[in-house]
Amino acid sequence: MAPLANPDILLIGATGQVGHELRAPLAEIGDVTAPRRDGLDLTAPETIQSAVRAAAPDVIVNAAAYTAVDDAESEPDRAEAINAKAPAVLAETAAEVGAWLVHYSTDYVFDGTATAPYVERDATNPINVYGRTKRAGERAVQAAGGPHLILRTSWVYSARRSNFLLSMLGLADEHDTLTIVDDQTGTPTSAAWIAEATAAILGRLLDMDTPTEAGGLYHLAASGQTSWYGFARAIFAQFGRDDVTVKPIPTEEYPTPAARPAYTVLDSSEVRTTFDLDISTWSEQLDGLRARMRQA
Repeated sequence: MAPLANPDILLIGATGQVGHELRAPLAEIGDVTAPRRDGLDLTAPETIQSAVRAAAPDVIVNAAAYTAVDDAESEPDRAEAINAKAPAVLAETAAEVGAWLVHYSTDYVFDGTATAPYVERDATNPINVYGRTKRAGERAVQAAGGPHLILRTSWVYSARRSNFLLSMLGLADEHDTLTIVDDQTGTPTSAAWIAEATAAILGRLLDMDTPTEAGGLYHLAASGQTSWYGFARAIFAQFGRDDVTVKPIPTEEYPTPAARPAYTVLDSSEVRTTFDLDISTWSEQLDGLRARMRQA
């Protein structure tokens, strides 16, 4: 297969954290079309099929997902529709039109019992509805048989939508002291970095003579690790909120509808080696986001 230049890219979920950040870097490698929600309803398979067939893209990037971890416990059918059934239809239709599918997944496919960073071949065992539906989506993409990239990421945040960083900054305006869980460990990863890394991966993939050999499932997260407590402290330090006192607490003192895995650090060595990708640390990514927000 000859390298594919200036591909037609169908971006799904362009209003989400990662989807919003994907627009600019994807536009540097191809022509991007981003359908509105009313033109592509992830809970209606026929609209997915129609949109993909009409666009006949070379690449589909699915940045849409049901990510409300706690709400998924009371809305399992909706979470399954968006996280599992929609990717299945996307993958099948992508294979039909001969398109690559880039699909995002999560560290929450693991149960958190590991003591070293998870690699791609480690067994999954999700402990909440969100994780189970995302794992089902992974399997559906793999089963469709078309060319694909599944990118598992971790603790995603950005300067928009709903995420831990913005929640902390909002709470800091209301409280002098915050109690934050300190026994869940993972890797905060910037949506902007994920988007830039995705475009770099895709650009290198499409420039290969045999790209399907590099397809498959990869971990794509920042390097390093911290707890939610550690992340909160870093946020307040970065944003000059030294007036906020942060106290660590165990998970049992902050009950939530969905169980959380205790340890979900991802090893991104495979994607770094395969695509010659620079993996920055979570603290460097937080620094970078703060710098961009100052410039905005």
